[in-house]
Amino acid sequence: MMFAYLKGILKKKMADCIIVEVGGVGYQVYTAPTPLYHQSELGKEVKVFTCLSIRDERMYLYGFFSEEELKMFEQLLTVSGVGPKAALALVGSIPPTQFGLAVLTDDADRFVKAPGIGRKTAQRIILELKDKLKKEYKDMPGLDGIQGITADAGGDSRLSEAVSALLMLGYTSSEANRAVAAVYSEDKTVENIVRDALKAMLQP
Repeated sequence: MMFAYLKGILKKKMADCIIVEVGGVGYQVYTAPTPLYHQSELGKEVKVFTCLSIRDERMYLYGFFSEEELKMFEQLLTVSGVGPKAALALVGSIPPTQFGLAVLTDDADRFVKAPGIGRKTAQRIILELKDKLKKEYKDMPGLDGIQGITADAGGDSRLSEAVSALLMLGYTSSEANRAVAAVYSEDKTVENIVRDALKAMLQP
């Protein structure tokens, strides 16, 4: 049995879960205190994207107010040693757009800010998800424009990783390619390239 999403009335909000009434049935859905969670109003209709987990013969329904949050949660569950509780803590602490950026730039400090997440877990998340995210974003249209620059830089993958990170933050492919090419240097890490590119784009 799979639930893609629930659409119903938000009846109750608690510290770690909500009650959504659908067709006269109240579903207990475990969730994270994201900005979208705080914006939802009791008595109003909500659409919650869900993930069903069965542990110790009990069913647990996890829900999120955006597909991006659900995707992040499911990606985290693929990491060894990361269970639903830790994954929820991370979803509640890091927006999905910032999550991809933190993984690609090895920003372990971003993850340890989440409750219950230690440095070893943060490093394991980066180790196990970095290649997956690279593969996911390598065919993005925005990376086409940087292929020539990458070749000139000796095939340096940091360029495409930096562009991927900026695309995940919502910048257009042309903006990302132009900014990364302008600040690229062989001695910079991906994190430094992204930081310098953002700084350049935010300047008036």
